[in-house]
Amino acid sequence: MHNDQREVVVKSLSRKTLSKQVEEQVIQLLVSGQLKPGDKLPTEMELLEKLEVSRPVLREALSSLESLGVIKRKTREGTFFSEKISSEPFSVMLALSIGRIKEIIEARMSLELGLVTLAAEKITDQQLELLRENIDKMKTADDSYPSYDREFHQIIALTVNNNVVAGMIDSLLIAFDKMSAEIQIRHPKTTIEHHEAIFSALQKRDPHAAFAAMYQHLDFVRQKILFEGDRLN
Repeated sequence: MHNDQREVVVKSLSRKTLSKQVEEQVIQLLVSGQLKPGDKLPTEMELLEKLEVSRPVLREALSSLESLGVIKRKTREGTFFSEKISSEPFSVMLALSIGRIKEIIEARMSLELGLVTLAAEKITDQQLELLRENIDKMKTADDSYPSYDREFHQIIALTVNNNVVAGMIDSLLIAFDKMSAEIQIRHPKTTIEHHEAIFSALQKRDPHAAFAAMYQHLDFVRQKILFEGDRLN
């Protein structure tokens, strides 16, 4: 009698997956309380030995955490956890969520749809002028177009005069931009049309119209990003 040995299939880990795991391990130093905001991380050599990964994978993970504002690298001093993390834990959550594009988009939609209705009540003439200038700049922008897109949404977030909400949307936009950077197909004309509709609703101080215009825009973004992401995978 012999054992029926079945073939076991194990999916190899991609470099992207390894980098994500390194990010999670570094953040765990903070979450577990071993290190605190502002503390210095172990040296690169120590991290390489403890994590057992290659230098390119480690550096890719650290660059990702730095772009999210979780860590700061200082020349000749080392790498430190940002001191602001204690007051902005949302950035840590987002760092752990990188790669979950569907969840990030839905979180952004949930937050911004509420924001834009409040903005319709609170927006000032000066802030409306900033939005108008932003749209005009976007119309003539080339490579800088995505930065104006993000700025448009940041201006709306600031109109509610709530630092917690503004910090959350800023972190969401950073995470969203980071994940959508590989998407090559852009639709600036459609984006500008959507921004114009949002601006018009805010100018009329109409929260219902502002909600509808923002939903149309973010739903378009959601469908585009998810479709393009599936196409590239």
